[in-house]
Amino acid sequence: MRSDMAKTGIERAPHRSLFKAMGYTDEELRRPLIGIANSANEIVPGHVHLDKVVDAVKAGVYMAGGTPIAFGTIGVCDGIAMNHTGMKYSLGSRELIADSVEVMAVAHSFDAMVMVPNCDKIVPGMLMAAARLDIPAIVISGGPMLAGRLGEKTIDLVSVFEAVGGVKSGKMTEEELAEIEENACPTCGSCAGMFTANSMNCLTEAIGMGLPGNGTIPAVMASRIRLAKKAGAKIMHLLKKGITPRKILTEKAFINALTVDMALGCSTNTVLHITALANEAGVDIDLNRINEVSKRTPHLCSLSPGGNHHLEDLDSAGGVCAVMKELSQKGLIDAEVMTVTGKRVGENIESYSVKDRSVIRSVDDPYHREGGLAILFGNLAPSGSVVKQSAVAPEMLSHEGPARVFDSEETAVASIMEGAINKGDVIVIRYEGPRGGPGMREMLTPTSAIAGMGLDADVALITDGRFSGGTRGASIGHISPEAMEAGPIAIIREGDLISFNIPEKKIDLKLSEDEIKKRLSEWKAPEPNIATGYMARYAKMVTSAATGAVFSK
Repeated sequence: MRSDMAKTGIERAPHRSLFKAMGYTDEELRRPLIGIANSANEIVPGHVHLDKVVDAVKAGVYMAGGTPIAFGTIGVCDGIAMNHTGMKYSLGSRELIADSVEVMAVAHSFDAMVMVPNCDKIVPGMLMAAARLDIPAIVISGGPMLAGRLGEKTIDLVSVFEAVGGVKSGKMTEEELAEIEENACPTCGSCAGMFTANSMNCLTEAIGMGLPGNGTIPAVMASRIRLAKKAGAKIMHLLKKGITPRKILTEKAFINALTVDMALGCSTNTVLHITALANEAGVDIDLNRINEVSKRTPHLCSLSPGGNHHLEDLDSAGGVCAVMKELSQKGLIDAEVMTVTGKRVGENIESYSVKDRSVIRSVDDPYHREGGLAILFGNLAPSGSVVKQSAVAPEMLSHEGPARVFDSEETAVASIMEGAINKGDVIVIRYEGPRGGPGMREMLTPTSAIAGMGLDADVALITDGRFSGGTRGASIGHISPEAMEAGPIAIIREGDLISFNIPEKKIDLKLSEDEIKKRLSEWKAPEPNIATGYMARYAKMVTSAATGAVFSK
């Protein structure tokens, strides 16, 4: 066992003495040591209950003959960090989480790992660490929040963000906003729609690193605790069989995950996280590959923000396994891929079926013939950009309009809230990329304000930053190269025409090649937004969004 390096033999008597200082017995030290990466805290709704999930994992490990050892990791709530400096630190936290899990696992010679995340950057951060370490590992998330209720209507966090725009435009009263605020987030758990956290938890299941149910069982259900116990026990099976993450995270597994991504209509952030995870696993997944998968995959589920269903509805309808079973009817899922159940995908999904066709449509009757995401290229985004095409109004799938240019999210939001944006405008928010932000802030506040004002079918927004999974409308993010790297988005001027055609995967600045070159030759990089501390170092090391915004090697 790896842990023998820290506990076995005469030379390790001092080490055992330190273990005994914490109350560990000789019997416990003879067992495999199972590290539990515990991201519980009191600032993230999706993590406030993870202490109970970790307790259940410990019980499962003990039952199966291991010794569980929990340690903490950080976690940022993107909703609370939204629309201020705090959001600059969110994406950067992914690398810190991956690094800290690696440090703890190697320094203490754990034999295997159970990862307990739930929200946006914590899930991919822990998956990246699992791929890097390549010791037996399993992920058990905390589960989604239940949707809120307001009369007969279901609501969620995005309802609150959009209601702010409603109040600003006079479509809603402050009293109505207060009522939505009070009811939108009724339980602990990751926010109830197919936003980034739930997207990544579902894809963790689809890629084979989480047990069936990991992505959809609500946080408040007893079955979530039972699943955590099963995960604790299952890690001992993975250890015994020598099943490690890189035996699971194969190219075929990534294609399975991307296929489920397209069928569910997941967050645009999955493009960042899947490419970053592939980088850690040594698998080549580029943006063109994502378009290939999207083109052949029907969009089967319409969950918030693109539709009215929530994760609890998807769970009741059969969950991720039922979606994979439906996709397999058209040969879109590789059934031979290994998973943390110790079985192959085909065995995992064999007994599942779709229980509610209003939530999971047939492959022969999808919401859209193509998947939820599209990658756009053109002279404005030579290295690519991403849009959640399943959440775009049909009339905005193709558009040309004048640029309204802003060098920060704050100035754009102020203009939107003042009613200074006109129908047909293309809002450009730049210097918000991985280097320029730094940290590539999410833009849920401006997109929600636009939707709340009823302009989402008339106004587009493009940025070298990124969007929350809660974003809907013609919101095109990850423009690469970013402005801080002298990408063409840096030289757009007020009134320049911008065109995009999502079905044709194109986005262009309507300027001649010579004019673009001339403007770029005159461009000078602005001073960095953050000059000290972690994010200043992050800005120097981070790569393009087109490659997952990972650190340069």
